[in-house]
Amino acid sequence: MRISRILGLGAAAVLAVSLAACSTSPATSSDTSSASSNPASDDAFPVTIKHVYGETTITQKPERVATVAWANHEVPLALGIVPVGMSKVAWGDDDDNGVLPWVEDKLTDLGVDVSLMGDKKAEAAGEVPVLFDEADGIDFEAVADTNPDVILASYSGITQEDYDTLSKIAPVVAYPDIAWATSVDDMITMNSTALGLGAEGAALIDDLHAETDAALEAHPALKDAKLLFTYLDPNDFSQVGFYTPADTRPGFLLGLGLPEPQILVDNADSTDFYLTISAEEVDKFDDVDVFITYGDESMIAALQADPLLGKIPAVAAGRIAILPDATPMANSANPSPLSIPWGIDEYFAILEAPLLAK
Repeated sequence: MRISRILGLGAAAVLAVSLAACSTSPATSSDTSSASSNPASDDAFPVTIKHVYGETTITQKPERVATVAWANHEVPLALGIVPVGMSKVAWGDDDDNGVLPWVEDKLTDLGVDVSLMGDKKAEAAGEVPVLFDEADGIDFEAVADTNPDVILASYSGITQEDYDTLSKIAPVVAYPDIAWATSVDDMITMNSTALGLGAEGAALIDDLHAETDAALEAHPALKDAKLLFTYLDPNDFSQVGFYTPADTRPGFLLGLGLPEPQILVDNADSTDFYLTISAEEVDKFDDVDVFITYGDESMIAALQADPLLGKIPAVAAGRIAILPDATPMANSANPSPLSIPWGIDEYFAILEAPLLAK
């Protein structure tokens, strides 16, 4: 989950000198079949992208695209470009190959043998993208070894130090304003612009909007429902964690025009993606129609049996949408360019089900 991702981020400035040297080294065997050619026109460059750490100018069409952090690789993939390197999935992977199913599908469409994902020999030979293990922060040396022309990180929480270190490798597209708060639309716009494919990015956004709107039409009970995305520790109900509008999970739902619980209205200006309140203050959730959380079905009975949380009207009525923990579906609740067409209808069905139950 995002909590662990943020805590895991950090920079190793001591690598800066060696990385600067790596960034000028010739491409190794990884510049092979895994790096699909960028279809952008050379005339699209130079392009300049504004972000939280200033501006990045990309002077010529990047052919070797690397991405770090969550889901940035899905933009080039959606536009027909296979990155030379991208982050390894640490949560929600269903087969432990470091890649989510919707990414596997797209890689297969682009001619990559996904059975080799995570195989170091295949990575070294350039047969598959290198997977960067970011459990302890960005692996700067691994990124440098892919010899990228650009590094996409528009949806991320990279620090100034991270940005400076990565910039010694290649031009970096950082996030626009708040860490981990970039919308899907903005991620696509920034990353596609960096690739010289801004028009194609805009078309992708339109397609995703159309798919999302169609899915919402198929689940009309959601349109008037106040949904609250929460994190509940089954071993400690003394507090309730919830995601603010700065987070892409509620941000995506609110962007569809769904009504907003008062607790989100009250925290609309928060730059924190996640807040907690004491279980003693559960009356603040009285207007919530559906609680969304991770776990399994046993969570519903446990919440209803709790002397404080069981008083919340939505909990008492069993209006709790459970996303199976650490699964692709749970991961897709944090929407991305490829996960939306993969699972948006099923996701909305999970959210709607508590409203339809008798």
